[in-house]
Amino acid sequence: MNHQSKAESGESADTTTSHRPMSGNEAFARGAWEAGVRVGAAYPGTPSTEIMENLSCYPEQDVAAQWSTNEKVACDVAIGASFAGARALTSMKHVGLNVASDALMSMTYIGVNAGLVLIVCDDPGIHSSQNEQDSRLYSRLAMTPTLEPSDAQEALDYTKLAFELSEQFDSPIIVRSTTRLSHTRSSVHLNERSEVALKKFVENPDKNVMIPSNARTRHPKLIERVDAFRDYLNTSDLIRWDKGDTKIGVITMSIAYTYVKEVLPQASVLKLGCSYPLPDKKIRDFAASVDRLFIVEELEPVIENEIRALGLDVEGKALFSRTGEFSPETVREAFVHAGVLEDQEEATDWEIQATPRPPVLCAGCPHISSYMSLRNLDARVMGDIGCYTLAAVSPLRSIDTCVAMGSSIANAIGAAKVGNQTRPLVATIGDSTMLHSGIPALIDAVYNDVNITVILLDNQITAMTGGQNHAATGKTLSGDETHRIDFAELFKVIGVKWIKRVDSYDMSAMLQTFREATQFKGVSVVISDRPCVLDPVKIRGETMMVLGEKCVACQACMNLGCPAILWSDEWHDGHHKIKIDSNACIGCSMCAQVCSANCIVAIPN
Repeated sequence: MNHQSKAESGESADTTTSHRPMSGNEAFARGAWEAGVRVGAAYPGTPSTEIMENLSCYPEQDVAAQWSTNEKVACDVAIGASFAGARALTSMKHVGLNVASDALMSMTYIGVNAGLVLIVCDDPGIHSSQNEQDSRLYSRLAMTPTLEPSDAQEALDYTKLAFELSEQFDSPIIVRSTTRLSHTRSSVHLNERSEVALKKFVENPDKNVMIPSNARTRHPKLIERVDAFRDYLNTSDLIRWDKGDTKIGVITMSIAYTYVKEVLPQASVLKLGCSYPLPDKKIRDFAASVDRLFIVEELEPVIENEIRALGLDVEGKALFSRTGEFSPETVREAFVHAGVLEDQEEATDWEIQATPRPPVLCAGCPHISSYMSLRNLDARVMGDIGCYTLAAVSPLRSIDTCVAMGSSIANAIGAAKVGNQTRPLVATIGDSTMLHSGIPALIDAVYNDVNITVILLDNQITAMTGGQNHAATGKTLSGDETHRIDFAELFKVIGVKWIKRVDSYDMSAMLQTFREATQFKGVSVVISDRPCVLDPVKIRGETMMVLGEKCVACQACMNLGCPAILWSDEWHDGHHKIKIDSNACIGCSMCAQVCSANCIVAIPN
């Protein structure tokens, strides 16, 4: 998703006291700034990207915000700042928590010096992710308190509170968001920044160094801390009891709370501002006050299972789906099915549907030529996470697997080790993803001397999340010039013997270079080199046009999947001719290169 940040637009953050509309992500950043955060680190990932982008807009003397190479590095940066005595924030999407979890598991044992907060954004409905995991399960695994705001105001308030609770209970704190909360705007009251004094580094190896003997003594303290936090919640304003009709009681949290209040405004509702640990006493009291008890929670029955373990009778996932994103409509439908609400007849029998639009790469995307070439070579392609994953669908349809960030190269290694592949084995990976988690796998490929080709799709930006900088762009999050990683030199140091860079818009050179690379015995790397056509600036060359009288309707250009190429109203031998949308065309000329009739040319000036 392409969300331009204030940092990219040159706009500074508002540091005055006021009311104004904010997205959840803007409010998270504001809450961290108001809480006196000194260090922030993240790797961009929808729906969390804008948190660190907005944090970077606050004065540099207040907070040092940065992009890190991956989520574990970002988490470790924040941990280091906490050790050094500064309040620190790291933010990530749900799958990013997988990457950061190793560090989190140890920090729950260690605790904090200054406040340490992780904002984790889940993606119910899988709008822009490879899965729909529920991060609340991690909070139980790590035994980390997890706050659950339901709107932008709470996003700000809970983030501020999280820093206080982190220091009060000597624990990292997770603040959990979802796509709907992160990207929906509502009115927020802003306050001034609290200047929190830096703490001194605590010289305590028994607490700070997680060797087995120290970890054994810290584990019981972790359990005691969770019990203490539970006692705090039983009397805390984080748990809100909205008293209403006692026939129906609903326990809910996060964005689902707003749906419940819309659908059942008269019901008794227990809003959980914290989903781990649970306030057992408050829940028992609430359950005793109502006739029927429902749990409304997106994704897994995390709260439901824990309440059942308390011995309480509750209705939940038998009515509410474990998949997808909730809405007022889905919540209403579930309560109708439960006999709580009457079914409402539709005012009309109209069936309104959005016009189907298959996902495609942008007009002129430099990734197109790479996948066209790989399809022509009949390669077995292990894909990765990025815009280019769209090459898995028609018309490019040239990616065979896609697992997780940085998996492509190691997947190709595994397939090569089996030795039963007759097609060339190729791993495709983007520049940001290569830095995120592809380098260790490339080292493994060279170390184990496998016969694979790696295609680095270098569009010189983190494109899929809206054009963020990384270590190979030469710019920091704040736009300052910095050292730029040279991929070719890096690969040489790793030990790759065959490396070639090729212009992504030179179709014939791409195909020939890929052919040579796949014939090399060992690890070969091709750097497909062209900047993204949209970020950081929109690139536009000479607009192309079709000479309609020459078009023979071979439709070869349609195989590019370029959204600027359309069907025309003219026909040839029973087939549609094509035309080019001059407003969408960016002048890459790839269509002209594949045209067998030479009927695509640049529009004359």
